[in-house]
Amino acid sequence: MPSIRRTVVAAKPVETVFSYLADFANAVEWDAGTVSCRRLSGDGGVGTTYENVSSFRGRQTTLTYQVMEYVEDERLVLRGANKSVTAVDTMIFEAVSEGTRVTYNADFTFKGIAAMLTPFLKGPLAKLGDEAERSLAAALARL
Repeated sequence: MPSIRRTVVAAKPVETVFSYLADFANAVEWDAGTVSCRRLSGDGGVGTTYENVSSFRGRQTTLTYQVMEYVEDERLVLRGANKSVTAVDTMIFEAVSEGTRVTYNADFTFKGIAAMLTPFLKGPLAKLGDEAERSLAAALARL
């Protein structure tokens, strides 16, 4: 299972950073790959669903994400799925002397024909992770 893991430190309090990232509709501002993201149901806590349209390797794909775990100011887990991929995004929040450390991990499970292409996706996924790290850091700096 391919994964992306990145860490960003923001000069903001953990409460501010968590609140911003916990509203996954904000992904359009902090995730370079997100084209659009809107809440479909819920109040932002466990069970809330979002429709996320992302661009990857020149193609757009839509995933429906659900908040699976919500531990205020500590941990957020979302699971996104469509017919070709399941993504589990885990964000860990830690107060540090500089502000807040966010560790972002995305695990991908490809299905069907996409599963056969998994070995060829390591480079593009690493590039996606690098772009997401830069855009996340920039968005958190603007808070």
